[in-house]
Amino acid sequence: QVQLVESGGGSVQAGGSLNLSCAVSGFGLDYYAIAWFRQAPGKEREGVSCIDGRNGIYYLDSVKGRFTTSRDTTRSTIYLQMNSLKPEDTGVYYCATREVFGREWQRWKHARYYYKWGQGTQVTVSS
Repeated sequence: QVQLVESGGGSVQAGGSLNLSCAVSGFGLDYYAIAWFRQAPGKEREGVSCIDGRNGIYYLDSVKGRFTTSRDTTRSTIYLQMNSLKPEDTGVYYCATREVFGREWQRWKHARYYYKWGQGTQVTVSS
C-alpha cells in the first residue's frame, strides 16, 4: 500500500529555514516521481519541486537557489530543505507521487497528474 507522511512544518520568521520530510512506503523510489506541492489559503495547489526517479530534479522558479530537495533511499524519505524563507512561502506543504514522468517531465508541476498524496504539513513564515 502506497503511503506518504510529511513532517517538519512549523512557524519561522522571514529569512529562516525549515527541513520537511516525506516518509514513503509501498514503492521503490527509483520508479516513481515524488513532488512537493504547497497550497496557500484561497490559492491553487502549486508544484514546488520534484525528484523524477533517476531522471532529474525540478523546481518552481521562485524557490530556485533557496530550496533543495533530496532523497535518502535507505530511509525511504524525501526531504525539502527550505532556506531564506519568505512570507509568500506560507502554506500547507504536501508530498505526492506517481510513476516517473520521463519525457513528459514538464507535467511535474501539475497536481492532476499525481494520484497519491500525504496529509500535508503547515509552514508559516512571518515578516
